[in-house]
Amino acid sequence: MKAIGYVRVSTEEQAKSGLGLEAQIAKIKAYAELFDIELTEIIMDEGISGKTLDRAGLQKAIKMLKEKKAEGMVIAKLDRLTRNVADLGTLVSTVFDKAELYSVSEQINTKNAAGRLVLNVLVSVAQWERETICERTKDALQAKKARNEKTGGNIPFGFNVINGKLIRNEEEQSIVNEIKNLKNKGLSLRKIAEALNGRGIATKNGKTWTAVQIQRIAA
Repeated sequence: MKAIGYVRVSTEEQAKSGLGLEAQIAKIKAYAELFDIELTEIIMDEGISGKTLDRAGLQKAIKMLKEKKAEGMVIAKLDRLTRNVADLGTLVSTVFDKAELYSVSEQINTKNAAGRLVLNVLVSVAQWERETICERTKDALQAKKARNEKTGGNIPFGFNVINGKLIRNEEEQSIVNEIKNLKNKGLSLRKIAEALNGRGIATKNGKTWTAVQIQRIAA
């Protein structure tokens, strides 16, 4: 049987190092040799997320399968193909309804109904895990905000961080109030920045003020 190999890495760093791609290619070649599959080509998507099917390499592979230039596709792992249940359903119903799909890590193929069932279950579980992690992360951030704890990024002007909590910096808070009062009086953001810079008042990072920074505080 003739098949296409398909590999993908999601970051530019992985693409430049080649390590992720090389590992996938090695697995695909070994699998093809073991099951007597002739690889006509190995197609790559480098530095591209698996959240969408709109990938140049994947679309090329799909076109080749639909034109019957190959009978199937071999991937190292299912998430290299897609991370989305709906996208998988689209591929199974429009591409792998006729062509075959082989996933090395999961040891599955779509030759029969059982293989397609396992495929859908695995992707559904993977998506559930990702959504659960996202929900937990969101809940944890909300809990931190409720406790007035820092949740990442730069320390906002007007506060200090002590033991992981945001504590008001009264000296900076007076500047915050002044900025808001000046804006309410109709002074432009640029003029407010110039006034603070002229008095030698620095930002949290010790730099001069800009209109953008004033806007963040005055909003």
